[in-house]
Amino acid sequence: MERFFENVFSGIGITDIVDILIVAFVIYKLLGLIKQTRAEQLLKGVLVLVVATFVTDLMNLHTINWLLKGTVALGAVAILVVFQPELRRALEYMGRSQLMKGSFSQMDKEKGKHITAQIIRAIENFSANRVGALMVFEKETSLMDIIETGTVIDAEISDQLLGNIFYEGAPLHDGALIIRQDRAYAAGCVLPLTHDKSISKDLGTRHRAGIGITENSDALVLIVSEETGAISMASEGKLTRFLDIKTVEKMLLNMYWNNEPKKASIAFIPKTINKIRGKNHAGK
Repeated sequence: MERFFENVFSGIGITDIVDILIVAFVIYKLLGLIKQTRAEQLLKGVLVLVVATFVTDLMNLHTINWLLKGTVALGAVAILVVFQPELRRALEYMGRSQLMKGSFSQMDKEKGKHITAQIIRAIENFSANRVGALMVFEKETSLMDIIETGTVIDAEISDQLLGNIFYEGAPLHDGALIIRQDRAYAAGCVLPLTHDKSISKDLGTRHRAGIGITENSDALVLIVSEETGAISMASEGKLTRFLDIKTVEKMLLNMYWNNEPKKASIAFIPKTINKIRGKNHAGK
């Protein structure tokens, strides 16, 4: 036994260890990307097929084994189609790495404070008066295809402008506002809805659209419910609800000062926050 382990480990070099660690890291990241998505369930189904193929081969069940091998071969192509959203997210995640940093540049602190103050003032007013609002902050991933569904305004951000856009009865109040850097760039935009079946049925179209756009991009979305006045944030396909205004302010400042809204920033969120996995309290 000792000689066996000596033979095994004597053949392993530094490059082999690095190779194993890289593969392990890639697998870990891939599992993290598909966790709690429909891809997770589909992956389990694929693993069942692979195991069944291996078992039928051992038991000499030739007909079933032949059918399973054909299914697995076709499944390799089908996976590319079915997992398209997840694959897109993975490639965008790679493109947003520090080595490939995009156009969302660091902003002057005073300017960042001014824009944040205007947005916070507007959100505070929306929440108090139960005015529905949907604001999408474009980051590294371009939202030009979404912008084309709305009206380009390319205006300086102010609480009065935001109030006019989302005023009930205004032509553009039902759509999303795309904020590009320090400009309110387009209003009345149509966002893709999330297809996540596990989301609470209490959540309305506004929240589903906010989640949907973050599944296809790295955008940050702020949502105000017109039914409850609750403030929510969507990012990376997840929804965080019942934010207080101070938390929103800190997240916006982090974003404008180019400190990405890290997981640590969520520590400011009150205990009343629920992630989207099936909590109550309606919001349109």
